[in-house]
Amino acid sequence: MLLSCATSSLLFALPVHAQQVAAPFANTPQGAEAAATLSEISVSATGVPTPIAQTGSSVTVLPAELLEAQQRRTVPDALQQVPGLNVVQSGGPGSQTSVFIRGSNSNHVKVLIDGIDATDPSNPNGSFDFGQLLTEDLSRIEVLRGPQSGLYGSDAIGGVISFTTKRGEGPTRATARVEGGSYGTFNQFGRVSGSENGFDYSLSVQHLRAAATPVTPLNLVPFGRLARPNYYDNETVSARFGYQFTDTFRVNSITRFINSRLLFTGDDFSTFPAAPNAFRSAADVQQVFTRNEAEWTPFAGFHNIFAINYSNLFNRQQGPLDPFATPPEANTGLGERTRYEYRGDYLLSPGNLLLFGAQRDEESLFATDPLTGNLRARNGNTAGYGEAQLTPFDRAFLVANVRHDENDQFGPATTFRVAPSYILPFSETRLKGSVGTGFKAPTLSQLFQSFPAFNFFANPNLRPEESLGYDAGLEQPLGDRVLVGATYYHNDFTNLITTNATFTSNENVGRAVSYGAEAFVSVRFSETLSGRIDYTNTVTKNEITNQELLRRPRHKGSATALWTPIPGLTLSGTLVVIGHFVDGNRDFSVPRLKNPGFTIVNLAVNYDINETVSVFGRIDNLFDRRYENPTGFLGPGLAVYGGVRLTTF
Repeated sequence: MLLSCATSSLLFALPVHAQQVAAPFANTPQGAEAAATLSEISVSATGVPTPIAQTGSSVTVLPAELLEAQQRRTVPDALQQVPGLNVVQSGGPGSQTSVFIRGSNSNHVKVLIDGIDATDPSNPNGSFDFGQLLTEDLSRIEVLRGPQSGLYGSDAIGGVISFTTKRGEGPTRATARVEGGSYGTFNQFGRVSGSENGFDYSLSVQHLRAAATPVTPLNLVPFGRLARPNYYDNETVSARFGYQFTDTFRVNSITRFINSRLLFTGDDFSTFPAAPNAFRSAADVQQVFTRNEAEWTPFAGFHNIFAINYSNLFNRQQGPLDPFATPPEANTGLGERTRYEYRGDYLLSPGNLLLFGAQRDEESLFATDPLTGNLRARNGNTAGYGEAQLTPFDRAFLVANVRHDENDQFGPATTFRVAPSYILPFSETRLKGSVGTGFKAPTLSQLFQSFPAFNFFANPNLRPEESLGYDAGLEQPLGDRVLVGATYYHNDFTNLITTNATFTSNENVGRAVSYGAEAFVSVRFSETLSGRIDYTNTVTKNEITNQELLRRPRHKGSATALWTPIPGLTLSGTLVVIGHFVDGNRDFSVPRLKNPGFTIVNLAVNYDINETVSVFGRIDNLFDRRYENPTGFLGPGLAVYGGVRLTTF
């Protein structure tokens, strides 16, 4: 929520220093100054708009301009380039997608959509499926790395990924886009937005279809059986409205609806090793996220938000769908969450601000399973938190927060985070660091869902998983066009929830550690050409088994470049290199093997024919590299796409 009143009060100190921080990724040449300003501001790091130079946290911002230049249509595609992350997608668009941040588990990521907790209470381990999110209506994606429970509570052990949708501004504007290409792709997008007399609005409709994406390696398909591709169809509608009643009072309403269907080839576990089924299964998803809030600023410097969030996430799994047999009974899950929230921030003086708030969450699970029957479960959590943003002296900044949660099931949890930053005079070197704690509450399924047919039972006595992490780094400008930086990080994970020795239930016995470094070089070669290179080293270890954790590559690199050779023409290139990592095979009959990693290159071109008509095209996986991430699921090969975009004013 880049609110004008909050922004004016929070962009309070040393604007020259803020400009020293290069955008986390090279900006698009069109409107470069505006894009740079947006990229240098983080909302997730502190909860309010704050210059990145004034917080010690490691944060990456992907603005809408960059996503459009690269033509990243889905969130998993957009996140591939972010340092410190491994994006694991079991096939093409719409497939189950997990994100591992700095070696933490995939369910250790807090996901927010316009401030709404987007995690699914019906998910057995609480991990978020990024495969359902499209990008066209997003104004920015923020990736905040390191334990963040001091501000965000449960799930924020590895970090936070926050999505913000576009807000209507200026005269009424309509945009439409049509795109087609490889794997039966046919996408459409439309948006109407604007503002007038205190009322702003933005309504968008997105449709993505990939009708034939091959995802099963041929060596896994039994002789004489067809290798059936995935079919995915996603319809997403989002709406954002706001009305400024007076100079001190405003209301906002945000809604997002996702309806998707995935036809995929599952595994036949009646054979050993398990082979892909002869027929595809179906996964249907309907998700609703909504937030209604009131903002009140009784006097300058004191801003208040009162909000109610609601999410409803339904999923249905059925298959395999044999056309000559009676369809099997479906498994369904329905997760609901309601959050009542208050947040206030008070500007004590330029450079010194207090933020405070309280939340009440109520979540529920309703699941049906042919083997276990129906289950209904509920839990709640009440929390309060406070944060101080301080400027103790010139060029020094400190952000510190603390939070206390009282869970209806397991009781109290207190977490914190401290993140200082200092800009050295003369050299303009920025020193930064942070230390914090995180926790993840047991899921409703882990607490209450038993599977007697498999002799596996819930454990209502589970405690939260916990982490302690710190990082330290520096950023050094080299002239006006080059910025380099490096950060070392270390995380300890304790009380991890894992199966007991008899495989009959879960218990808090797991321990793990991760550490490594992130480094980058960002260069603006000229006013029309810019680029960036990132490298991440990650070392992980399960301290119980003394083995490397699965699906955490030791090495990851990425490079991005943007070039505008002539006005209206933008060329984009992206390189992603994933080093080898440990994984299991598709059915985990081989629990540990070496995945060799992969390298992919993506290119994109946009050309504005005039003010209202643009044409574009892109090539994904330029060299048609065959890779599997995770093992047993093919990533898409060489693909070509193109389309046209119309804009009216």
